[in-house]
Amino acid sequence: MEKFLAQHPIVTEIPVAWGEMDALQHVNNVVYFRYFETARIDFFNRLFPLDALYKSGVGPVISENQARYKRPVTFPDTLLVSVSISDIQNDRFTMHYQAFSKQQQAITTLGSSVAVMFNFKTGQKAELPTELLAILKQHEQA
Repeated sequence: MEKFLAQHPIVTEIPVAWGEMDALQHVNNVVYFRYFETARIDFFNRLFPLDALYKSGVGPVISENQARYKRPVTFPDTLLVSVSISDIQNDRFTMHYQAFSKQQQAITTLGSSVAVMFNFKTGQKAELPTELLAILKQHEQA
């Protein structure tokens, strides 16, 4: 776990709830997208709170999600979900997630989301604000 934490500066700790398991006795596949969403919001709250951006009528929206399930997770467990950034363009970027199980001491799930900046007033794509672009570049994967 120490190695995982050392390699991933932005990590969100998420306890697995009993009700997130399905009939196969492991966390249901759809739940991981909620975990990724929680980690994504935590990432922004720590580094670039989106409140002011959304109040101005602009913000990121998710245009694509993906998950790769490597190991099943069961209750009780706690996941550490890391976030990193890649593919930064003028109007979009990709967020990558790794879910690490404390119980299994292993990465259980990988995922990604493409976030596109959107102007809710005009209904059009928008450019990344300069301040957000700088923060994303600081957390870009090498």
